[in-house]
Amino acid sequence: MKLLVVGSGGREHAIAKKLLDSKGVSQVFVAPGNDGMTLDGLDVVDIGISEHSALIDFAKEQDIAWTFIGPDDALASGIVDDFEAAGLKAFGPKKVAAELEWSKDFAKSIMTKYSVPTARYETFSDFEAAKAYIIKEGAPIVVKADGLALGKGVVVAMTVDEAITAAHDMLLDNKFGDSGARVVIEEFLDGEEFSLFAFVNGEQFYIMPTAQDHKRAFDGDKGPNTGGMGAYAPVTHLSPSVVETAIDTIIKPVLEGMISEGRPYLGVLYAGLILTADGPKVIEFNSRFGDPETQVILPRLTSDFAQNITDILDGVTPDIKWAEKGVTLGVVVASEGYPLQYEKGVQLPQKTTGDITTYYAGAKFAEDSKRLLSDGGRVYMLVTTADDVATAQEIIYKKLKEQETTGLFYRLDIGSKAL
Repeated sequence: MKLLVVGSGGREHAIAKKLLDSKGVSQVFVAPGNDGMTLDGLDVVDIGISEHSALIDFAKEQDIAWTFIGPDDALASGIVDDFEAAGLKAFGPKKVAAELEWSKDFAKSIMTKYSVPTARYETFSDFEAAKAYIIKEGAPIVVKADGLALGKGVVVAMTVDEAITAAHDMLLDNKFGDSGARVVIEEFLDGEEFSLFAFVNGEQFYIMPTAQDHKRAFDGDKGPNTGGMGAYAPVTHLSPSVVETAIDTIIKPVLEGMISEGRPYLGVLYAGLILTADGPKVIEFNSRFGDPETQVILPRLTSDFAQNITDILDGVTPDIKWAEKGVTLGVVVASEGYPLQYEKGVQLPQKTTGDITTYYAGAKFAEDSKRLLSDGGRVYMLVTTADDVATAQEIIYKKLKEQETTGLFYRLDIGSKAL
């Protein structure tokens, strides 16, 4: 069986590597992928995620059994709809279901209609109205671009002036283009954030281990929001009752609500949650695997990944099994300056072996050799599994100190909230 993964980052590297490890899988293509993936025996294909027709033609030519869609923008553009119209199987939600991610206003309206706990909010397309609301509500307050913004369209404003500036940037200065043509302004929720993922087919869903992402660029959760600087799974200090409450009050009603709205969900559902004094509430939904959470969740899957996805696509109950002991932790290495301006072309260390896995997000071979060079903001991620968070940190940070990372940077406190 040959499979195709659409995307190019560390998330897609982790998905494709896990699929290639599955029984009965002979080849995994990644489009467009990145050169670092080839070190794990994956085949990268120079087709962009927006080239739906070319991807469909390739899948037909290669007799691909099914395609796993990684990125949010591919799902938002209706890639699954196009694959299905061509008679091909694709794992991911159709465009109308993926709207849970590509419109924060839509997600909020669904949560309100189906009584899913989340922050109070209002949506604005007019700056003056947004400004008046911010002044009335006060700070701290959260300003979000309605559409997709590469994980950077959220400003947690600690002052009214900061919130007004964020609204101005989005609504008047078009900082995020059409994605910021509307903004969702919501109350600030205080508590600990965690990620809850599920494989979904309609009303049937299968919960994955909890994870905790680290979005800010620098230690101590300082600096600008990024796509994610590291993660660990599971979040061992969260009680099972918290997860059960989240399932009962968030996952179930949202999936049932989507069916009621004529938008049945298939694929991976991500719930970005925060544990408040009133219980877990939703910060956001994503319509796909998160990055970098995927890189620490999938190594904990002990069942056959490709068979699990095949079963879900076929409406068969999958036999999904997860590691019950230990913690998996990963640290992202990024280009200096990320998430703002950064240079490319930094020579990367050799791929790790043994108990430490390297997942590449932005890597490209030099023209004159097989040396890998940086080719993006987030460049690679080191991941390991150990008995506990402290041991996993020790292993990863020891290896990072040994590597040459000039021109790159990483956080030194991934997982420390669990200590």
